[in-house]
Amino acid sequence: MKTISLLGSTGSIGTQTLEVIRYNKDIKVSALAAGNNIELLEKQIREFNPKIVCVFNEEKAVELKKNVSDIDVEVVTGMDGLIACATETDASMVVTAVVGMIGILPTIEAIKAGKDIALANKETLVTAGHIIMPLVKEYGVKLLPVDSEHSAIFQSLQGCNDKKEVSKIILTASGGPFRGRKREDLKNIQVEDALKHPNWAMGRKITIDSSTMVNKGLEVMEAKWLFDVSLDQIEVVIQPQSVIHSAVEYKDGGIIAQLGTPDMKLPIQYALYYPERKYLPGERLDLFSLAKLDFYKPDYENFPGLALAFEAMRIGDSMPTVYNAANELAVAKFLNREISYLAITEVIEKAMQNHKVIKNPDVSQILFIEQETYDFIERDLKNLAL
Repeated sequence: MKTISLLGSTGSIGTQTLEVIRYNKDIKVSALAAGNNIELLEKQIREFNPKIVCVFNEEKAVELKKNVSDIDVEVVTGMDGLIACATETDASMVVTAVVGMIGILPTIEAIKAGKDIALANKETLVTAGHIIMPLVKEYGVKLLPVDSEHSAIFQSLQGCNDKKEVSKIILTASGGPFRGRKREDLKNIQVEDALKHPNWAMGRKITIDSSTMVNKGLEVMEAKWLFDVSLDQIEVVIQPQSVIHSAVEYKDGGIIAQLGTPDMKLPIQYALYYPERKYLPGERLDLFSLAKLDFYKPDYENFPGLALAFEAMRIGDSMPTVYNAANELAVAKFLNREISYLAITEVIEKAMQNHKVIKNPDVSQILFIEQETYDFIERDLKNLAL
């Protein structure tokens, strides 16, 4: 029986991971970690009986410890607690489903402890891919993508003997709820509008990112590191039905794609059991009902978040960290109704323009750059003409 540690257990990916485990009944959970949703975390503890749990919020951790005093479970907190869960002795795999750059250090320590990584935390590769990928190679662990698009690419690469056989990666995107609209049409977009994704059920932050195309920009950055390709080998294609989850074009002209319904449990289960495929209950793709598939080029002019991602990645070094941090804070402010929808990508662009690039940043520098970017936005927000 495989044993895993699950970081981010109360979020969208975390709860769906537990759904997969609940159905299959052949994976043990030895560690759980969450931010502050101790009500749901307590239910998970009582169902899955982990040895250790982390609540990042210290006050909530104290409260949870009282609530589960009848159970033999260790409750830890903060970054040290996350790392303790990521390196829990019995776990052979760590599912990193936390949101934000707090996922970097636990992932690094898990790799050093010899754990395979099922990666659902974008920030880890976006900001620290130059650190993570050499560590994966050095410690001989597997890095398995959980993102639907990267899982699709990974699946489409099965049987590829040499990366030189790959011509390009085709990264698909739904286009979000505002596909086809002009910037003029987006001026009065409200939070409720941006949270209505046409195909996927996701967390609030990633749903906003999908609507601005920033999410696809982050996925471009991830794909470069995961599959060791150049930016010129990554093509973004709008596929509104979200049926083709991504594809690989080989140098002989053949294209291998992964198709399916928009259900995150498929890539989650594939990562958990790779290379085995197991039965997964749920809706099946009916090609007869589908009838057709549509494809469009990305609209870089009206959705500049994607263009800014390519620019950040071409500059490289510390610039992807600025892109990611600026977006995180801008989305939080939009969700809190402090800035307009269009201001999200404007904040990203201003932060990138303000940044002086640091070559090959280490983890401490990455975290410093994140805070520096936050400080710039908070300090100069009133001057950004938003």
